[in-house]
Amino acid sequence: MSYQTLIAANQLDLLAPDQIVIDCRHDLADPEAGRNAFAAGHIAGARMAHLDDDLSGAKTAADGAFRGRHPLPALADFVETMRRLGVNDTTQVIAVDAHGGMFAARLWWMLRWAGHGRVAVLDGGLAAWAAAGGQLVSESDPAVRGNFSARPSLTRSVDVDQVMTNLDSAALTIVDARAPDRFRGENETLDRVGGHIPGAKNRFFKDNLLPNGRFKPADQLRAEFSALIGTPGTSVMQCGSGVTACHNMLAMEVAGLSGAALYPGSWSEWSAVPARPVATGTSES
Repeated sequence: MSYQTLIAANQLDLLAPDQIVIDCRHDLADPEAGRNAFAAGHIAGARMAHLDDDLSGAKTAADGAFRGRHPLPALADFVETMRRLGVNDTTQVIAVDAHGGMFAARLWWMLRWAGHGRVAVLDGGLAAWAAAGGQLVSESDPAVRGNFSARPSLTRSVDVDQVMTNLDSAALTIVDARAPDRFRGENETLDRVGGHIPGAKNRFFKDNLLPNGRFKPADQLRAEFSALIGTPGTSVMQCGSGVTACHNMLAMEVAGLSGAALYPGSWSEWSAVPARPVATGTSES
């Protein structure tokens, strides 16, 4: 059986052939937190993917432009990372974290970006795994190199120029996954300036979750996103640095609303250039 969005803890069979669990735990304020947590205890057989080192690329482009805090790596570099972790073209990948899918969704999106559909996020993360009686181990075995290769992408992305052009045409609906206070321009501690892209709408990624940290039912997510975006194919998901926006992308896929694009540079790239316009407050303009 192939899982392509979410997998429940009681569906995860550690003995299933050609399956790899990839642990994506991270802390934006403490880059070593994920590695330390993995070393202390992880699902048996799991590999670890670090947001900064494995799931992001160079912050500065060849022309010196800042690409955001977590820009996408070169596709060839991501392919090499997946091979190093033991992923094959046929592997069922299970992305895991302890943050409601906040970081696991980034890996989910990136694998789809590379054309790999057999990837799912563990719904509820390690808390759900523990609640289902799952155990953690501290031992790790060396990965056997995989044969992962890039195939036609299963998703889309846009760049900063396309978002800038959209300010005049408004052909795209920009959806910001950050917390409402950061969207309004308050309490900004990560990027140069607070606020949001003019015209953007706010959908805090945590609104995709139930109180137990698992995703809301598909019909509920469908109703909520449909009221916000209209047509999925003309929507662009962004956040602070292209990470939690993937959570909204995953929620939309669970809801059956395929076709949205990711703006990987997100607010961290947009706000780095003073000439780019900034909106504040609750208004979407």
